[in-house]
Amino acid sequence: MLQDHAKAMELLTKSAELGYSKAHSSLGNIYYEGGDMKKAKFHLEAAAMAGHEAARYNLGFLEYNSGFVERAVKHWTIAASAGDYEAMHELRESFEKGRVSRESINSTLAAYNNSCVEMRSEVREACIRVAMEMNEST
Repeated sequence: MLQDHAKAMELLTKSAELGYSKAHSSLGNIYYEGGDMKKAKFHLEAAAMAGHEAARYNLGFLEYNSGFVERAVKHWTIAASAGDYEAMHELRESFEKGRVSRESINSTLAAYNNSCVEMRSEVREACIRVAMEMNEST
């Protein structure tokens, strides 16, 4: 299947202009991969401010790679508190390296766990079991 990168960028940009946070997140990731950190940061910030937790995690990653560890930790704390597993993982590693206090990691872990509990449902649990069974059979 032939892909039209220019058209995809046009549609994502239009969607982002209309306020679609997932489009901002996608554009941020595309610009990050392309090396345009200024545009990547702009779009990831827009998505993060709209509540897109994966974008918040990615923004933390961008900040970390730019040498702004404290900013990264703040972004990961917000994302982890909303239930983002990858952000919680980065915070745990940062704690092990002495970049996050015991008090901060404990309070974030409590918020992370509360968020995960709120997201649980019987249907979600059933889907996870099916997905795990499918992965085991392949």
